[in-house]
Amino acid sequence: MTELTRRELDGVTEVMTAAGTTPRGDLRGRLLTGGRSNLTFRLDDDADAWVMRTPPRAGRTPSAHDVAREFRAIKALGRTDVPVPPAVALHEDDDVLGAPFAISGFVEGHTVQTQEQLDALDDTRLSMAIEALNATLAALHAVDHVAIGLERFGRPDAYAERQLRRWRGQWDIVGASFPDEVATLATALATRLTDRLPTQAATGIVHGDYRLDNTLIQFVGKDDVAVAAVVDWELSTIGDPVADVANMCVYRDPAFDLVIGTPCAWTSDRLPSVEDLAASYEKAGGVALRDFDEHLALAYFKLAVIAAGIDHRQRAGAAHGPGFDTAGQAVPLFLEGGLARL
Repeated sequence: MTELTRRELDGVTEVMTAAGTTPRGDLRGRLLTGGRSNLTFRLDDDADAWVMRTPPRAGRTPSAHDVAREFRAIKALGRTDVPVPPAVALHEDDDVLGAPFAISGFVEGHTVQTQEQLDALDDTRLSMAIEALNATLAALHAVDHVAIGLERFGRPDAYAERQLRRWRGQWDIVGASFPDEVATLATALATRLTDRLPTQAATGIVHGDYRLDNTLIQFVGKDDVAVAAVVDWELSTIGDPVADVANMCVYRDPAFDLVIGTPCAWTSDRLPSVEDLAASYEKAGGVALRDFDEHLALAYFKLAVIAAGIDHRQRAGAAHGPGFDTAGQAVPLFLEGGLARL
């Protein structure tokens, strides 16, 4: 599904109206680029704009594409200082679009996804953007999830163990089409992680997919950069905040370009190294990065499975375009990266 019919848009309008937001004039929708999991549409009426997230209609993997989870996260965090889009409406049935969908307010800001967009930032503004990115992540990890109503958002303990079990189960589904040598790497990394699971010293809200291109940034005058909104919360949960930092750092691996299908901003040599990025987070007031190598290895395994899932959807005919036909090539590279960290 890359286009919305008039009937579907009318159904979305009814859902928004029932939630207390009535579009003024006929609702229009267009697909925004950049999604590798959920589809992201911009919705417009004659005065306002919104963003709608919905899963693909085919090739879905269990527990992925959780737009309801995204919605609940931003709705709760809207009461904090963490910048998120305003929550508007959630529809969990398949009767309107053939899949659930969630709608949030449209936030003005700059996306930095490509090398070209990154090149538009001079070194000073880029440094400020990274500082703002880490300060926002540290602020997220400082939020009391119970106080904002997310006490049932996820189990607070044994986070690494649950993550390994989840992504190992996903691999059993999406990894079946890979050669034996890749399967051997996956088994080896999962086995070694079982023996070296990181210990959990802190608990907080984990975004699960945090990096620069999952934020919108704003330029504040000539001297500052701020994060206007953090987006893409489908993997969020309650768990070990160190995992968020590890995930962010692993996305710096050049193999991530194969998942995106083009050289992306987050793999650029202009950005800090893994070590410097982690140090910047701690300097911003984040939690101590205990057992960081083990967290990095687990993040590599997670990213390998995500890349395999993208390849799985492409093979199922549910997706096509840049990244979908090359994501599978990144899988052994991520698995090797995780083994190297251990």
